[in-house]
Amino acid sequence: MRSALLRLTVLLSLVCGCSPVTARLPQPAAPVVTVSPALGDNRARPDKGLVIKVRGGKLSKVEVRAGGTAVPGRLDATGTVWRSTWTLPPGVEHVVTVRAAGPDGPPALTVGRFRTRPAEHTVKVASVSPLPGETVGVGTPIIVTFDSPVRAKAAVERALEVRSTKPVQGAWRWVSDTQAVYRTRHYWPARQRVAVIAHLAGVRSAPGVYGSADHALTFAVGRKQTSTVDTVTHQMVVRRDGQVVQRMAISAGMGTTREYTTTSGIHLTMEKGDPVRMVSPGRKKGDDGFYDLLIDHAVRISNSGEYVHAKNNVWAQGRRNVSHGCVNARPDQAAWFYETSLRGDPVTITGTSRELEWYNGWGYWQLPWEAWAEGSALGRPGSPTALR
Repeated sequence: MRSALLRLTVLLSLVCGCSPVTARLPQPAAPVVTVSPALGDNRARPDKGLVIKVRGGKLSKVEVRAGGTAVPGRLDATGTVWRSTWTLPPGVEHVVTVRAAGPDGPPALTVGRFRTRPAEHTVKVASVSPLPGETVGVGTPIIVTFDSPVRAKAAVERALEVRSTKPVQGAWRWVSDTQAVYRTRHYWPARQRVAVIAHLAGVRSAPGVYGSADHALTFAVGRKQTSTVDTVTHQMVVRRDGQVVQRMAISAGMGTTREYTTTSGIHLTMEKGDPVRMVSPGRKKGDDGFYDLLIDHAVRISNSGEYVHAKNNVWAQGRRNVSHGCVNARPDQAAWFYETSLRGDPVTITGTSRELEWYNGWGYWQLPWEAWAEGSALGRPGSPTALR
């Protein structure tokens, strides 16, 4: 009996003991951050850019500096992927700081460095038109010229950014391996600022060739001045912001040869000179039709020798076309046009048998918009972007 009671007491103590039993729950894991290119890499490809991802949380802070300069980037809608906006400068150390927060667990901090590989061969912007700070007309193209041939045109074009305070649609067209031209679908809205940024650093333009540096400038679009020249009635009308500001009697090309025929179409004023020396092409002194003259107040409108300029042949102006292909006007009126013209002002000429080629000077408006946009390496026009 005593033995049975002892066994019962032991059993009850096991079942009803006072010692607590605590279950250990797994601790929430910290978010896991991955960086590509990997931290510590000393020969990262600049053209691949930078991608930062997190698993098990969301990115709360991403800071990247390349040689002390902030690297711009964007976080996706999920908050889990950050990508650099542009390619990375070659041969530069990048410092990365990332914070990520999990739903319940502790935050993760990732800090490290990597270096992009140096470029053995480089490409850079040789020139841009318009010039920095220039005020131009509403038809103005943006012309970017590179110092070496571009093979990967889509990659380079993707790095070309245009922003304006009054955004409009535009498209790049490659006119050669070293030159891209940007034209808007319609004329620029007047009186605004435009910025051009070539995010070229790190862009792979050809095998083994990388962009060495970015290039940026701003210019202004001035008042809207457009001119129409009717070679049949021998009249030129200049409008500013839609209002007629000048009427000019003119004389255009005599039309006896193709060379002496003024081209019809939408021209742009390209440059000015006072005076400009004009020499008959393909002729030497003593040949029929030879001339070598200094012409006052000359405004170039094509690459085939056409100008709007001064000439004191008022007997022909308003009556007959007697020039070698230029549009000439009374000296005082030509001087007025010279002084009031900006590069990129449209001059539309009608009434002749010779059409202006789209590649003659800045004859880019001769191409319909759809045909112009086909010259883009990306196969589509760019979206309007606001300049702030």
